[in-house]
Amino acid sequence: VIVHDVNELTEKLFPIVEAMQKHFSAGSGTYYSDSIFFLSVAMHRIMPKEITQIIQVDLDLKYKTNIRDLFDEFNNFPEGAVIGIAREMQPVYRHTFWQYRRENPQTKVGDPPPDGLPGFNSGVLLLNLEAMRQSKLYNQLLEPAMVQKLTEKYHFKGHLGDQDFFTMVGMEHPELFHVLDCTWNRQLCTWWRDHGYSDVFDQYFQCEGEVKIYHGNCNTPIPED
Repeated sequence: VIVHDVNELTEKLFPIVEAMQKHFSAGSGTYYSDSIFFLSVAMHRIMPKEITQIIQVDLDLKYKTNIRDLFDEFNNFPEGAVIGIAREMQPVYRHTFWQYRRENPQTKVGDPPPDGLPGFNSGVLLLNLEAMRQSKLYNQLLEPAMVQKLTEKYHFKGHLGDQDFFTMVGMEHPELFHVLDCTWNRQLCTWWRDHGYSDVFDQYFQCEGEVKIYHGNCNTPIPED
């Protein structure tokens, strides 16, 4: 077991992710402490080179299967993909991309699966650090000018840290992501059902198959066995 000091990690992270924090943080400024919410975005830059793959998970999860089976998903990455991540299961990005959707009525951005682009949820992440280091495209997207360009294109202002960054990048470059099945990150939060999206909510929230990981996001109780 290797223990990493959060303050040391944040110190290394801050200069890499400072520019994107103003676009994807709840606070109005680029707070130093916010950097930790972007750890996954630049993990390949701050972890030792001998670490080639990492699974990063939220704490509000309940495992129904062996985590080793999730690690096997690295073998399913298509060429060019650097991150494994499941889709967001609420219409949060239908809401966030409202202006872009209004200006582009034919877009799939923010639409529900299977044909739409609902965005991602970062509660369960497979980070292929070696692929992230090797990907010229991914590293270009970390540059402040590229972040600015994409946020302007999509009129994007989020508050969910790395999840917002991956979602926005995924709209532009889906080839960078291996989409995990919803059963690997079965989100339970229903906040958006009661906040203006009850008519379409179930299109995002449905998930067929035996759940492997429950995600009790927004403090939602996780079912007992």
